[in-house]
Amino acid sequence: MLTAQVAHVYSLVGIHHGMTQAPLTTRELIIAAAVDLFYGEGVRGVSMDAIAARAGVTKRTLYYHFVSKDELVAAYLAARDQPTLATFMRWLDETEGGLSEKIEGMFQRVARAAGHPKWKGCGFLRTAAELVNTPGHPALKAGALHKKRFEEWLTSLIAADGLDDAPLRARQILVLLDGAMSVIMVHRDPAYAEAAGQAAAAIVKSKA
Repeated sequence: MLTAQVAHVYSLVGIHHGMTQAPLTTRELIIAAAVDLFYGEGVRGVSMDAIAARAGVTKRTLYYHFVSKDELVAAYLAARDQPTLATFMRWLDETEGGLSEKIEGMFQRVARAAGHPKWKGCGFLRTAAELVNTPGHPALKAGALHKKRFEEWLTSLIAADGLDDAPLRARQILVLLDGAMSVIMVHRDPAYAEAAGQAAAAIVKSKA
């Protein structure tokens, strides 16, 4: 049976292991350590030494798998891509009602998550802010890919509901979501997500 610590590491890298499956590879352990530290302390404030220590590997082993910190930061965001999207999909599915109610419910779940003491905002947005002066950074590309996938998911939901201008509506909702998480980081008030959720619900109620 998996220990709580190992299960936590699996969840960080978005892997769902069963009892008979192999343990994490060295590369996966390094990424799990990066997810934990980069999200908790920011990419600029965490050294490769700290990552190696958290993963329980030598720096030589760390650099064997990742030739630079930039590459590891990109891997950190790539590891958060599918698990993050899956979480929002689950929140939407668990909310009863039509699309507008589901969208608003998703924002309410964001508000609930933001009220947790360990919540530190959107890792993709925070990393982008830290790397704003380094255009072309591989992590920025990984973050942009995630946001585009999220937008495409919203577009598919809206189009399936029979609404026109699905891409525009999806983009508007994404702006509200990212804006809410950014403002919450400033004020530490989850109510901003609830307010944004009401606006997002209105976007998918309108037929024109």
